[in-house]
Amino acid sequence: MNNKKFAGTGVAIITPFNTDKSVDYKSLEQLVNFQIDNGVDYLVVLGTTGEAATLTKFEKTKVIELVCKTNAKRVPIVIGFGGNNTSQIIEQINEFDKFSEIDAILSVAPYYNKPSQEGIFQHYKLIAEASPVPLMIYNVPGRTSVNINADTVIRIANKIENVIAIKEASGDMQQIMQIIKNKPKDFMLISGDDALTFPMIQLGASGVISVIGNAFPKEFSQMVRNALSGNNKEALASHYQMYDIIQNIFTEGNPAGVKAILHQKSLIKNELRLPLTPVSKLHYKNMKMMIAKML
Repeated sequence: MNNKKFAGTGVAIITPFNTDKSVDYKSLEQLVNFQIDNGVDYLVVLGTTGEAATLTKFEKTKVIELVCKTNAKRVPIVIGFGGNNTSQIIEQINEFDKFSEIDAILSVAPYYNKPSQEGIFQHYKLIAEASPVPLMIYNVPGRTSVNINADTVIRIANKIENVIAIKEASGDMQQIMQIIKNKPKDFMLISGDDALTFPMIQLGASGVISVIGNAFPKEFSQMVRNALSGNNKEALASHYQMYDIIQNIFTEGNPAGVKAILHQKSLIKNELRLPLTPVSKLHYKNMKMMIAKML
């Protein structure tokens, strides 16, 4: 299975909203082109950063259709299909009719239920069997309250053929190293943490699924390319150039921070759907000053 198309920088694309909270499809089209024109390697649609939890089924379908049409097969597309009801996810996959347009599914660990490691394994086994495209698993215990431990990841990688990667956002570097050391050669570990992407690539990660890439696709993609190709001096300089703003986009929640920057760049309106709200005026101002210094 060719996994190389998922090396480098994937961007977990935001969903822009109008002032009446409807989806701003015009800005979404503009944003897709902005990402591709500035060198990202693939797009991830309907993830946490895309506020998928607040979108209706109709809106999700329209978002996918627009992204696929705008992309026009220029870069791979990954769609988020996740939840804490295994059978419901499988139903959604079975009902989805646009697999010819996408390249993989990203599925977050089942949240709230706090399943055992065996439950996590069986959850992904059934989803992978139902999916006609490769599956990436997503470990983000800070959001889900459950960690996919290294032994379970290695078991999944060896036993479930259709699972090709893990997006790792645990922040546990020992766990990350254990996975990289023991995983099958073709199984990819992808950073799910912008601030740790450079060190994770040094340890053997294949790239990143990024939030900051929404606002700085050219700069962040170049940092990742330099790190993957061994141009570490340049990559490290870029890493530290962007480090403070990366830290600060999450201070008042995601995607509130990155949406504020995109608003400053006149790419979107500064709108989110409840329960998320825009960043405070003070934080908005602070990030604007930070970006001015960075550039």
